[in-house]
Amino acid sequence: MMASREPEATASTEPEATASTEPEATASREPGAQDLFGALPERDEQVTARLHARLAAAAAAEGILDVAYRTVDTPLGTLLLAATEQGLVRVAYPNQGHDAALAQLAELVSPRILNAPGRLDGVARQLDEYFAHRRRAFDVPVDLRLSRGFRHSVLTHLRQIPYGATESYAQVAAATGHPRAVRAAGTACATNPVPIVVPCHRVVRSDGSPGGYAGGPDAKRSLLTLEAA
Repeated sequence: MMASREPEATASTEPEATASTEPEATASREPGAQDLFGALPERDEQVTARLHARLAAAAAAEGILDVAYRTVDTPLGTLLLAATEQGLVRVAYPNQGHDAALAQLAELVSPRILNAPGRLDGVARQLDEYFAHRRRAFDVPVDLRLSRGFRHSVLTHLRQIPYGATESYAQVAAATGHPRAVRAAGTACATNPVPIVVPCHRVVRSDGSPGGYAGGPDAKRSLLTLEAA
């Protein structure tokens, strides 16, 4: 007899699964600022400056510009300069805070304040000359309304201390007719609203050490060194 023979198993002929050919979903994209504003023209700084200058001139002509201000770069940092029609009313060092100085002017002088560099071009030019050793005295008008009474007297005297010279706080107090008001003389110097132009840096302690200064001790030493050269 012959053995029965089972049929051999054959490989499955079912089709293999293939990768999906469905199109992939694309991420949605929100329009950015560049898409929305890219076609706008760039701001012309010169045109902006001219328009601002015209605004400042118009405000001055209409009598509604009480305080003009600007900044100027110096070896001691960026200074804020402010002036009324009467003259230079404020010089502020970076460490004093320019915004704080403008807020003080708005409160004590007038809130009608505008960045109007033209009114202060003369002061800026003389400061440049001073730091370049080409000027020893400032001949710009000064408005000392922020200092009154004894302090005003002290600041008036300070303008008489010559370039390169110094006086002690005691000498300044005596020069104003109040020889015992040494500490008050120091306070008047410390609160001087127009440093450099009104040279409170020329007032030192009786032992010759610099003493305090609104712009900081390093600024005071720098000014004294500048004038001694």
